[in-house]
Amino acid sequence: MTQKPYRLRLPGPTAVSQRVLDASARLVLNHRGPEFAQQLGEVNDMMRPVLGTKNDILVFACSGTGVMEAALANVLGKNDRILVLCNGQWGDRFIGIATSLNPNIDIDRIEVPWGEAIPIDALKARLDENQYAAVIAIHNESSTGVVGDLKAIGEAVKSTSALLIVDSISGAGGMELRQDEWGVDILVTGSQKALMCPPGLGIASVSDKAWKKVDEERGQIRFYWDFRKAREWAPKGQTAFTTPVTLIASLHEALTMIHEEGLDNVIARHAKLAAALRAGGTAIGFKVFPTAPMISDTVSVLTVPEGIDGVAIVKKMHTEHGSVIAGSRNALRGKIIRIGTMGTVTGDDIVTDIQHLEATLSDLGLDFESGAGVAAVEQALN
Repeated sequence: MTQKPYRLRLPGPTAVSQRVLDASARLVLNHRGPEFAQQLGEVNDMMRPVLGTKNDILVFACSGTGVMEAALANVLGKNDRILVLCNGQWGDRFIGIATSLNPNIDIDRIEVPWGEAIPIDALKARLDENQYAAVIAIHNESSTGVVGDLKAIGEAVKSTSALLIVDSISGAGGMELRQDEWGVDILVTGSQKALMCPPGLGIASVSDKAWKKVDEERGQIRFYWDFRKAREWAPKGQTAFTTPVTLIASLHEALTMIHEEGLDNVIARHAKLAAALRAGGTAIGFKVFPTAPMISDTVSVLTVPEGIDGVAIVKKMHTEHGSVIAGSRNALRGKIIRIGTMGTVTGDDIVTDIQHLEATLSDLGLDFESGAGVAAVEQALN
């Protein structure tokens, strides 16, 4: 690791700044002591505007999948019916979690080809036809680069008894979020993506409408994930179970950095860098994969040029240049590449990404105008 460059350019986990790394190496605090209580309270205060909420912030030691399970475990009863909006990998993940919690659960889905948007008219029609305990949506589908229209989805759901549960694990901190305004009842995210931290923290925000269902005893399967326990300990500046205090220190520093830059500026930076990366990629033969009208500013998903294997691109980017990007682990394997534009990313990072892509495509025998990608990035950045 010390003898060659290593650039973590995945759509999560992302590279972590030295400030955040240094924060994680500070004195370990007593997770039941006053120093930690103050730190966690400040984390909650800084986190609320990032999510666009006035709710309490609940923190768990887990990956993103853990807090996705927590969202379902707290609200799904034995006889519930749910609607999952599927246009990528993470809707399917929610279905897998739901069936594990309750093998007999009644699950409806609205499913569209990967890369496309969920049709709001289809959602409204389902809501008119059926009564659901929850509607589950993805804010930023990192497998495809599609952004869900949470404002429109929330508008459709809020007049029903259903809760709107949203995964913004790869969106929060890099894209606009207005949980309260958009009618999102349970919002979950994780530390390792646009929040600029190492993996290990799952974060949830729960609306008043959702708390009514959480507080009911309807056969939910929960202990560690019990939102009620988390709510009980939150006013004390503590979590229900042992807290990964070094990760909280990291998140405190990362949120401080976000607010120093200014949240609006952070969101604008992500948008600018994503646009620059897409411009550079298309200039050398890639195509933007998602066809939806709203596409991600935290991950760029590109269709590889015809005749080139995306798996080979990912491998050569790593072995030859130390740039660790992602492909796809499903039906799109070899057809797309994915590069993170989230967290502590700069214009120089995007230029280097395209430089390495140009060299890789040249090695793989693709005919294109050398330097066109870098020129397109520089033009977009300027």
